[in-house]
Amino acid sequence: MLTLRRLFLSLLLAIGLGQPAQAAITMTFWSHEFGNEFPHAFFALRGVPDAGGAPVDVNYGFTAKSLTPAILFGTVRGRLDLATPSYMRRSDVQFSLVLTDAQYAAVLALVREWGETGDTRYNLNRRNCVHFVQEAARRAGLSGTDQPALMKKPRSYLRAVAAANPGRVVVLNVDGRDWLDTLPALPGGSVAAR
Repeated sequence: MLTLRRLFLSLLLAIGLGQPAQAAITMTFWSHEFGNEFPHAFFALRGVPDAGGAPVDVNYGFTAKSLTPAILFGTVRGRLDLATPSYMRRSDVQFSLVLTDAQYAAVLALVREWGETGDTRYNLNRRNCVHFVQEAARRAGLSGTDQPALMKKPRSYLRAVAAANPGRVVVLNVDGRDWLDTLPALPGGSVAAR
């Protein structure tokens, strides 16, 4: 038997809220709070670009390359972080929005800029996972992305950005497990965005 939350999510999917249309990329923002891992923010891209092409189903976060005490004292090497399905199931989906192809391209440029061939510096105070999703939200056209007091608080940061964008984002605030269980299959499989 489906829970009330799953029924609600299924209804959202059925009427098209929070999910891509036949040809669009939906960006969802996620947070992971304390547990066996430290707090983290990341985003997922899913759908088919309006201009066409292969389906996309990928996520990106940014973290320190090695989790050592050195992250407390300054800048260390960072890396893009791709959340596993089990990690996503233990995380929370905060909100989503549909991207234009130009916004999608801008977000992919950010991924390249912070990836292996770009600037991989990680700094807990100035360039962490929240800063990464902040720049992704800005490139996606969202306002209210400057939240200096929340740059080490993924969930609070994402909720503040969602609140600053009524009518622009679909606020979800659901458990990752419930969200992932409601996603329809993409046509023709999916590939990672490049």
